[in-house]
Amino acid sequence: MEPLRPSDHVDSVQTAEPITQPKLGFVGYVRFFWRQLTSMRTALMLLLLLALGAIPGSLVPQRSSDPNGVVQYKTDHPDLFPVLDWFQLFDVYSSAWFSAIYLLLFISLVGCIIPRTKHHWQALKARPPKTPVRLQRLAGYTENHTTVDPETALDDARTLLRKQRYRVERYGTSLSAERGYLRETGNLVFHAAMVGLLFAVGIVSGFGYNGQKVIVEGQSFTNVLANYDSFNPGRFFSESELVPYSLTLDSFTAEYGIDNTTGAAVPLDYAASVTATIRGEEPQESVVKVNEPMSVGNNVAYLLGNGYAPIITVYDGNGNVAFSQAVPFLPQDGNLTSVGVVKVPDALPEQLGLVGFFYPWAADGHGGALASAHPEPGNPLLTLNVFTGDLGLDSGVPKSVYELNTDDMTQVAGGETDVAALELAPGESVDLPNGLGKVEFTELRRFVSLDIHDDPSQAWVLVFAILILAGLGAALFVPRRRLWVKATQGADGATRLEYAGLARGEDPTLDAAVDDFARQHTEILKRRMPS
Repeated sequence: MEPLRPSDHVDSVQTAEPITQPKLGFVGYVRFFWRQLTSMRTALMLLLLLALGAIPGSLVPQRSSDPNGVVQYKTDHPDLFPVLDWFQLFDVYSSAWFSAIYLLLFISLVGCIIPRTKHHWQALKARPPKTPVRLQRLAGYTENHTTVDPETALDDARTLLRKQRYRVERYGTSLSAERGYLRETGNLVFHAAMVGLLFAVGIVSGFGYNGQKVIVEGQSFTNVLANYDSFNPGRFFSESELVPYSLTLDSFTAEYGIDNTTGAAVPLDYAASVTATIRGEEPQESVVKVNEPMSVGNNVAYLLGNGYAPIITVYDGNGNVAFSQAVPFLPQDGNLTSVGVVKVPDALPEQLGLVGFFYPWAADGHGGALASAHPEPGNPLLTLNVFTGDLGLDSGVPKSVYELNTDDMTQVAGGETDVAALELAPGESVDLPNGLGKVEFTELRRFVSLDIHDDPSQAWVLVFAILILAGLGAALFVPRRRLWVKATQGADGATRLEYAGLARGEDPTLDAAVDDFARQHTEILKRRMPS
């Protein structure tokens, strides 16, 4: 046969058909992307992205929890606000990108858990593997000799292994034992609890709500949607879920100390005495503090803030009472210098608007301006700037009770007018300029701001958090190992015992565990030997 020439080899290579990869097709690509999505690496990456995505929620105010903060942020950063708002950073937890990460993580974890659970269940039902032929190659190999016959030695070894929670199977002259399946069970419990936690936070919490309400001493709040100052419902909230109850603020007390370094007043304790009445039940008295909320029905009420609410009575030009109620003034500093607005749409002959400053302990400040020297009412004083004109309440656009739009109004007292701002102490009254009527500082009361939460996911989150810790503990600290015992009888009648182990994963204590088992087994056999 004529040998091949080099040119023949080159020709054969050049004429070989190129290798073509098979086409995956639509189903193939779906399987590929599903395997990538349900891999543990992808789940960890999505979990990291979720943690990173939550960071903006703690850096900028959120509309769901701090709507006033969002408005203030827009005022303070008019150029940056539209950019952040376009990226939905003021609604992080309901944004499209955060929800997408959340949903993909949920699917990824479910896709990881289902096949692993099936595999783990099959492993639990499977018999321990057969004993290797050469135990000498395995970890912790130990060899002993005894005069006890092999059957008795193996029976004692089986009993000892089962006491140590091993699953044991007999193969001829040896025992194969396995334990540590709780490790994988804990791993699955950890991941399943993670899915449960995501479900509780993402779905169950959607049935809850939180709202804010300002309550003045002596006044009551009924748990009706229209009575909240601000209300943030969950995605699946229904007004029918509101528990019928009322809260009455009986009194509010504040305790202050003095900072020895600066001499400034330092709040030590705030306490609001509240009476809660649930329909059909007896009233219950509670004390709400900053870190001690109260529970009523399925709600929890937190003390957010407090301040002063002067009762202001306004008589119009005809001598009729046009306004008389407690007006919460918003604190501006640590000494509770406060600002408030009074709107009197029913005054005649013109609507009135009053912008007031309240000083609990009025004193002369820098440049002769008034200031509060202490947050307690030692020398309370109320000053009012007066405006007349259209309050804009008939436009149909909601207006804040803490702001007065003076664009269509004329200032008649205070500011740059010829009439000084009105000054009143509790119980005093003063005439309004131009015969507009009279204003009276009737009484001084305190108010509190309550944050009322209804979160049905709290109990579920607690349960799943405990399961996560329990599963993680089992996955980290329960060793997965196999242990073999072989008993063979030699020509001299003595029984040769061999012990060895194999770790499924990292197990630095395996050698010691095999040695300890061999020692215990040997001691049992010695007690069977005749003395």
